Parts: sequence; C-alpha cells; structure tokens
Amino acid sequence: MNLSEIKVFRMTHIDNIPHILQNGITHKNSPNANVNYVSIGDNSLIDTRASKTIQVTNGTLDYGDAKRICLGDFIPFYFWLRMPMLYIIQRGFHNVVKRNPEEIVYLVCIPSKLADQYSEVYFSDGHAADKFSVLYDKTALNKIGTILDWKAIKARDWGGDQNLDIKRKKEAEFLVKADIASDFIIGFGCYNEVAKQKLISFGIEEVKIKVIHQYYY
Repeated sequence: MNLSEIKVFRMTHIDNIPHILQNGITHKNSPNANVNYVSIGDNSLIDTRASKTIQVTNGTLDYGDAKRICLGDFIPFYFWLRMPMLYIIQRGFHNVVKRNPEEIVYLVCIPSKLADQYSEVYFSDGHAADKFSVLYDKTALNKIGTILDWKAIKARDWGGDQNLDIKRKKEAEFLVKADIASDFIIGFGCYNEVAKQKLISFGIEEVKIKVIHQYYY
C-alpha cells in the first residue's frame, strides 16, 4: 500500500466545524482550543489517556531505553471509518452522550503530509492504550502498509469475545502532537444531505463533502 494513498479520519461534532475551519484541529490544552467544544467522546477514556504513557518501541524487543509519550498530549486519528467508538456514541453506551449520526462528521487528512509538517507524529498497530499494541515513530511510516492489519481495520464484524484482537487492531491510531491547520483537512464525511447542507453553510466547498451514510451505524 502506497503511503501517499493512506488517509486518516477523526470524528467530531458538526457544531465544532466553524471553529476548526478558523483555528484548525486544536488540542484541548491549546491556547486556541474551542471554549464551546462539543465533546462526543468517552470521558473516562479521555481521562485515562490524559496521564497514560507508552513506549515508542518501533516493534523491537530491546526497548529498555525507548522514548515514552503521554497519549493525552496528542490528537488521535483512526485509519478507517465506522469504528467501535462511533457505535458507542450512536448508542449512548459507557455514559457517553447519545448522538444522532447526523451530528457526527469525519475529518479526513493524509498522514504522510502531517508527518512532513509536524515533528512529533506516531502510529500504533492497535488501540494505542492497549498493552498489546505497538507504537511506532515517523521513521517507520514507509512500512505502515505492512505493519497495520488492514483487513482488521476495515472489518465490519468486530463484536464479541472472539473478535477482541480484531477490535484492537481495527482501532489503530495516528497521533499528532500539534494543532493541525485546517488546510490539512482534505475532506469531510457526513451522514446525510441535511448534514451536508449545514457544512456548506459553514463555507466548506461542496466538492470536499461526501455523504457516506454507509459508514455510520
């Protein structure tokens, strides 16, 4: 798989889009953070990640002195759509506020371009907070096509105890330690025409918006 062809996706509430267009995708601790940010995440998981550190081993066995990073310092992306987290959001599980799919928008970026622009980027071969996942730095990006399990990432069937490792691999992450300029957002995915028209009203070019209801639950 060609690195330049790989995309990453971040979900956000549609009401956050005007701020993103003006200020980029901002970290919650950024001076430019959205004071009116509408959260769609699992607060317990967000709190866990705020202090969770993991080693950047690049898949090596000898990693005693490997660099450690704090997940909470980074803006995370997925490598595909219709993730388990979206299922939780749409169903209102784990004390997450239930959201209609029309409220959720996918932001689409190209990881190779983010890596060229920002110094601290990493990726994991599964959910980054999972102890079985491995974290890589940008020197391994050229091998990402073989490191990640793309069949698992794109799998539609991930539920049940028999699929726990598929679920972990499906949630592989791309992490950026910086506010990301809106110029790096190459597209927006939404649930229906109503959401599309709202995005257009924010000033987004229609050509950058795709209605992809099949990637929601």
